[in-house]
Amino acid sequence: MEYHYKTHGTCSTDIFVDVEDNVVRRVQFEGGCNGNLQAVSRLVEGLTVDEVLARLEHIRCGMRRTSCPDQLCQALRQMRENEAQQ
Repeated sequence: MEYHYKTHGTCSTDIFVDVEDNVVRRVQFEGGCNGNLQAVSRLVEGLTVDEVLARLEHIRCGMRRTSCPDQLCQALRQMRENEAQQ
């Protein structure tokens, strides 16, 4: 399932994530720190959604309450909620 998420409180503006059988297949960030976000994307590809949540949720960027990795987790949680409602 491909999912688009508008980020909140980060330099990146959008996240596009593709999850298939509970495994993250592809992640693409728009905006933000290009090199770091390419690394995050490559590191999470092949992990289950639960593994990504366990590793990246609640990471903060400086004094901000969130970060791009944390926003990816928010996207994955919202995607799950939307699937459960269908």
